Amino acid sequence: MLDVDTRRRIDTARDILVGKVPDPKSQVEQITIALIYKFMDDLDAESEELGGRREFFAGEFARYGWARLTGPGVGGHEMLNLYGEAITRMPENPGIPPLFRAIFNNAYLPYRDPETLRAFLKVIDEFTYDHSERLGDAFEYLLSVLGSQGDAGQFRTPRHIIDFIVSIVEPKKDEVVLDPACGTAGFLISAYKHILAANTSSDGQSTLTPDDQGRLVNNFKGYDISPDMVRLSLVNMYLHGFRGPQIHEYDTLTSEERWNEYADVILANPPFMSPKGGIRPHNRFSVKSKRSEVLFVDYIAEHLTPSGRAGIIVPEGVIFQSQKAYRQLRKMLVEDYLVAVISLPAGVFNPYSGVKTSILILDRVLAKRTDSIAFFKVENDGFDLGAQRRPVDRNDLPRVQAELGEYLGRLRVGESSDDLQPTLGQIVLKEAVAEDGDYNLSGDRYQESGARDSSWPIVAVKDLFQRSDKTVLPGTLNSPATYVGLENITRDTGQLCGDVVIKEPARVKSLKSVFCTEDILYGRLRPNLNKVWLADRDGFCSTDILVIRSVGKEVLPELYAYLFRSPEFNSVVLQRVTGAQLPRISWAQFANLPIALPPLEVQREIVEEIEGYQKVIDGARTVVENYRPYIVVDPEWPMVEIGEVCNLINGRAFKPQDWGRSDSNGLPIVRIQNLNRHGSAFNYFTGEVKDRYIINQGQLLFSWSGSRGTSFGAHIWSGGKAVLNQHIFKVEFDQSRVAKMYLFYALNRAVAEVEQNLHGGVGLVHITKGNLEKIRIPLPSLDTQQTIIAELQGEQALVEANRELIQRFEGKIQAAVSRVWGSEASAVSGS
Repeated sequence: MLDVDTRRRIDTARDILVGKVPDPKSQVEQITIALIYKFMDDLDAESEELGGRREFFAGEFARYGWARLTGPGVGGHEMLNLYGEAITRMPENPGIPPLFRAIFNNAYLPYRDPETLRAFLKVIDEFTYDHSERLGDAFEYLLSVLGSQGDAGQFRTPRHIIDFIVSIVEPKKDEVVLDPACGTAGFLISAYKHILAANTSSDGQSTLTPDDQGRLVNNFKGYDISPDMVRLSLVNMYLHGFRGPQIHEYDTLTSEERWNEYADVILANPPFMSPKGGIRPHNRFSVKSKRSEVLFVDYIAEHLTPSGRAGIIVPEGVIFQSQKAYRQLRKMLVEDYLVAVISLPAGVFNPYSGVKTSILILDRVLAKRTDSIAFFKVENDGFDLGAQRRPVDRNDLPRVQAELGEYLGRLRVGESSDDLQPTLGQIVLKEAVAEDGDYNLSGDRYQESGARDSSWPIVAVKDLFQRSDKTVLPGTLNSPATYVGLENITRDTGQLCGDVVIKEPARVKSLKSVFCTEDILYGRLRPNLNKVWLADRDGFCSTDILVIRSVGKEVLPELYAYLFRSPEFNSVVLQRVTGAQLPRISWAQFANLPIALPPLEVQREIVEEIEGYQKVIDGARTVVENYRPYIVVDPEWPMVEIGEVCNLINGRAFKPQDWGRSDSNGLPIVRIQNLNRHGSAFNYFTGEVKDRYIINQGQLLFSWSGSRGTSFGAHIWSGGKAVLNQHIFKVEFDQSRVAKMYLFYALNRAVAEVEQNLHGGVGLVHITKGNLEKIRIPLPSLDTQQTIIAELQGEQALVEANRELIQRFEGKIQAAVSRVWGSEASAVSGS
């Protein structure tokens, strides 16, 4: 587990390099080379201490040893020349294994500034690792900065998505595992860890024999077209126990050298992008195409052994693009390989791409045993879909894993799956997928639309609405003007957010669409189909928004704004979106979608009903969003420093080797992220720990470093016995002077009042122990404190009641909308 000092050193090293090496990938390469350089010298030093001799820096390469490189008498230019020469010549070093020579292959120093190098190597010198496991922690964090999209459309796959795919495919100890576009080898390492965990006894001991372990590390292979990625993969694999990792610089799509090599398990997130003019593949592919995503999926399917399995992340073009190559690929998959499709939310690859993806699960054995395919839809993956990807409590992955596991398990033992009804998916017959010859792999396509069951007439959207295609150069508008982008329309609720008033429209240079009051603005990009706003003013908007205007008096735009953002309507829209990188619906497709047309009087009744519910929601939401516990201070009350009534005990600083698994019988380690409302997984500690670091249920805590409004501030620990990590104070106090809950409210009130003086940026803040102790809080009598506690807890009970009210009335709105589709059964209980 990464410790704070290691993180700080990596960040400092990048900060030093950024002026001379602005590209994050190049920064990672330079730090990687320097860390391995220092690591080799550490191994030499350890060998000498144990009575051995140096091997890495011996003979003519002894002059490049770390001590000689960074010694006090070495001048800046001498250091620059020595280090630059060393990393360039290292592939010639006979004292290092071939793996290390490969790591230094083509390495060079991209700048010639002695002071930058001196500062950089000074930070690297702080890494004093004597074994690869701890260096591996640093390297894992270092790789996390590779968040940007590569030239070929590579994306760093989130760790939890990698682990999810591996858990479904379940690689075994005797199987060959391949990633033909391996990047930094994330899939291979996850698969390796999965196999190790699956072959561990209940007491934590490995059940793998030495022969098993020898075969295991030779069963993992990776290819990548980029020599830089190969270097990073080699390091990553080495630091995870592979002394001779089989990572090859290889163009999977154009080279035939390894075409005849097959694998039992293939795991991949292949590049999504094709170069201008397309790929120029050789002629051994079954599907003829120049698109990289098509060729990679074809390659993976064709390179599975007869009992092989695969998990592949693919862009949406593979799922529904209508070109011949895509259809041919899907036909091949459906007939011989495919057992499941898992749709992921569009924000999985945030912050560097909003591309929509799915996971294909291939199994050559099971695909021949069944006449159906399982489709699942993940709405939430445990993180919000914003740029920061913060943890949330909504996570569909465990349920999908369980339900898909049940489906695949039945297929393996020959049991029927006819009675399976997945809560997050559906089982679809292959003949239904093949029916129109398109072999569309969008699960929403095979859901029955509620519109067909409506008791009202079903018409096409174009019978009721037209698209307003009027555009304007904003510079011609009077100031100020209203501009609405997709970011300004909230999901599902249809409200505006952010500042939509443009004081100087002339600064907006490109053409924009014009809208008028009562037009419906519809976000037509796939991630934004539930962003629908009924305009209450005139203005202009993004061209990624359809401006929809009623063509007659028989429709109320107020109702259809609700209908257009409803799940029933969106399930129909999703069948018509096109485009691989940014799937969207065209007006031509949208205009022909079916929609219900109740009588105008019925429309008015439904709108009045919904608006009544919405007023309740708006009022309740105002309470929830604006309530803050507040202590009204009497001037007569004494003011005391927090340090006068509190003893603040900082948590323990754990080392990486201290972390244990949930089955270790240790105490959970409470970290900052465990204090959030939604929390995160625990690590565990099995060693001896002082009582000062132990907490129990009901303990008052104060997180002195964290994010505003979530982790930073006072908390009441709701878990059981645990041990406290650093950055959190255990708050002990004089119970004869202050009540716990009063102190909880008073601490949060105090830091809120001085928040502008706290250290940190927009989202993150921290406060030192000394500064916190000096903050003054009001301290009335204990009886007064108990009265205040009762009042505040009563207020918070009302706030929680408003939260529940919002949920219930949102359900009522959904039930009212569903009635238009004829879906009476979908009305929520209590409505």
